Amino acid sequence: MDRLPKPTRRTDALRIAGRMAICGLAIAVLPAPTLAQATRSEAELKGLREQGRALEHGEGVAKDPAKAVALYCEGAKAGDPEAAYSLGWMYANGRGVPRDDALAAFFFDFAVKKEHEPSRKMLRFISTPAAAMPKCMEPDVIEEPLPSALKLNMDNEKVRKMVELIHQLAPEYGVKPLLALAIARTESNFNPGAVSEKNAQGLMQLIPETSARFNVRKPFDPEQNIRGGLAYLRWLLAYFRGDVALVAAAYNAGEGAVNRYRGVPPYAETRDYVKRILGFFPREAHPYDEAVTAPSPDLDAILRRKAERKTS
Repeated sequence: MDRLPKPTRRTDALRIAGRMAICGLAIAVLPAPTLAQATRSEAELKGLREQGRALEHGEGVAKDPAKAVALYCEGAKAGDPEAAYSLGWMYANGRGVPRDDALAAFFFDFAVKKEHEPSRKMLRFISTPAAAMPKCMEPDVIEEPLPSALKLNMDNEKVRKMVELIHQLAPEYGVKPLLALAIARTESNFNPGAVSEKNAQGLMQLIPETSARFNVRKPFDPEQNIRGGLAYLRWLLAYFRGDVALVAAAYNAGEGAVNRYRGVPPYAETRDYVKRILGFFPREAHPYDEAVTAPSPDLDAILRRKAERKTS
């Protein structure tokens, strides 16, 4: 059974940054930076590279070039020249993606500016000018539809406190605040006292079995409930290797249902739930810590079926 980490003290600067982000959420026309722009440790950058490489080459998981690109770009945006080099190589050679010399030139040039010698050598073979900054490298901002959804409640002091608490706690679990906010908004509309017909409880709507699984003894205590939801999201991200749609489906219907149906279950409620989460958090892939748990034994079959549906 997982033991939830104890709360950590925050520096004044981090608290101020969190409050600034909350203010940005409240005003849709003033986008606020998300945590993805924060400095990443070398261990985190290495993890993104290794996950991207595994997905690019199909090492231990089914090949998924699109997800590899997303993870490499996450690392490049955080300043990792090795991740940028891998992206440049994929686009220069058409490896799992359409060949695009302009994009390749962009990523090689990005890495060269960080004194990455292999990228300098590759750039000599590309005569095409570098492309404009690709979308995945743009600074993260909280865009529609999330601000409008949250804005409906931001005048409520209790809601503001819940949003701020999620911003503070999510990084401890390797979960992007934006994804955690999307779950809380969809599950309970930031109501820490919410109870569903199926007895899901609190802000993150934990059923009693999930509360017990992640050591949540007081499900209506906002911090304990958020920590339990974040611990479950961290586990699901590792179990489904960062596939956001599968994680959202499992949070709603359970990981067993996702395995059984080899993907998002055919429940109207779950499919609508996944669409809402992806509307708030429009990314296919999310970084994960593979040390948390082994992948789903059905993941290869799920990803193959997903790829077949895309090409059919």
